[in-house]
Amino acid sequence: MWDSSTFLGALTPKFYVALTGTSSLISGLILIFEWWYFRKYGTSFIEQVSLTHLGPWLSGAGGAGGAGAEAEAAECKVWRNPMSLLRGAEYGRLWSAARRAPLTYYDMNLSAQEHQAWFGLGAEAEGADGALARAWREREPAARVACARAALALRPDCAAALLLLAEEEAGTVVEAERVLRRAWRAGEAARAAGARRDAAVLAHVKRRAAMCARRLGRLRDAARLFRELARDAHPALAALQLHENLLEVLLEQRAWADAHALLARLDDAPTPRSAAVAYGAALLRARGAVTPAAEAHALHALRRAIAYNPHVPEYLLELRALTFPPEHVLRRGDSEAVAYAFWHLRHWRAADGALRLLGVAWAAAERAAGRGAWGAARGGACAQCADRELLPAHHALSVFPRRRAPALLPLAAALCAATALLALLAHRWPAQAALAAARAAHALDPRRLLPLLSAL
Repeated sequence: MWDSSTFLGALTPKFYVALTGTSSLISGLILIFEWWYFRKYGTSFIEQVSLTHLGPWLSGAGGAGGAGAEAEAAECKVWRNPMSLLRGAEYGRLWSAARRAPLTYYDMNLSAQEHQAWFGLGAEAEGADGALARAWREREPAARVACARAALALRPDCAAALLLLAEEEAGTVVEAERVLRRAWRAGEAARAAGARRDAAVLAHVKRRAAMCARRLGRLRDAARLFRELARDAHPALAALQLHENLLEVLLEQRAWADAHALLARLDDAPTPRSAAVAYGAALLRARGAVTPAAEAHALHALRRAIAYNPHVPEYLLELRALTFPPEHVLRRGDSEAVAYAFWHLRHWRAADGALRLLGVAWAAAERAAGRGAWGAARGGACAQCADRELLPAHHALSVFPRRRAPALLPLAAALCAATALLALLAHRWPAQAALAAARAAHALDPRRLLPLLSAL
């Protein structure tokens, strides 16, 4: 039988010193890593791993865990950004000026999959269709442009290839619009011939042409095109939320009555459909709210919008730096906030008193989050991972409600490191360590303090 007393009696003091130093060193490293991870991602690594992996296993709630996973997956679903920019004429500027990639590979891969689904280009396609199928799958812009040019060489009136060139190769919005007009004519001719896929291409060409008209300041033409597209509602455009494009154009035109009518048709659900709808309604209420009753209604709309997506106010109040919006967004996430603020910040600046009321509502939301009355962020770690995949690496991710790292966490790490250092010194110079410990014990002897305490 194993004798524990014999084993413990055989251990030397150096073993205990080494054990103390090793455990203190490991504890200090863990605390330093936790502090760094919290500062970078706004959450505890150990807590995240425990809740994600160990929590369902320890609770044994398999059915509830499956339902929770499905709900979390629904919260983390990404959507096509209806306000996405042109890759060559607009996204390319960031790379040319600052050598920063405006889009992530994950974002571009989602777009490639959507293009193949919309335009019906299978891997077995040949000729011009095969060249286009390869073009959407290519990662480098030069390779995509080369494939599109090869498709045009085989079919000069290929509207899909012209659409790709307008997106990828055109260096300015004016040039992109010229190529889109050519694609429009080719798509009209193909639709007259009864090609179903070319009808989907034509719908996308019209949408991008309307966005070019918006960029070039032709707001009336852009609003007309967006109304026509929303009225016709081609199935290929069903997931692109054309009402957000139309709403932004109406706000730029200062057509407040038309914007009110559009939002009245959209904002009838208990939960807003998007940040554009929620904050658009709040902007129209906050614009020119001078009476106490109007301000109360505006603050209620702002609180509702902040509850839907709390990441937007910091961008509108210019407390965080903006970047180019991605081609896909996560509803209620930081990517949607970037996409909304990129286009609508100018509308909030132009509305008298809107930013002041937004600041009041945002301050109240921060106080509620500081008291713990806000609750956990929707989607949790899954939403943050999705936003991190969509937004470029140079963009600092927004986290709300922000959790503050414990103030004593660096002090605890320093104490663990100091303990490990003292244990290492005691192991290296045991005699001097014993002498120092005896002197410290003598100096801290409580009996020496009794005369002083009696005198006091």
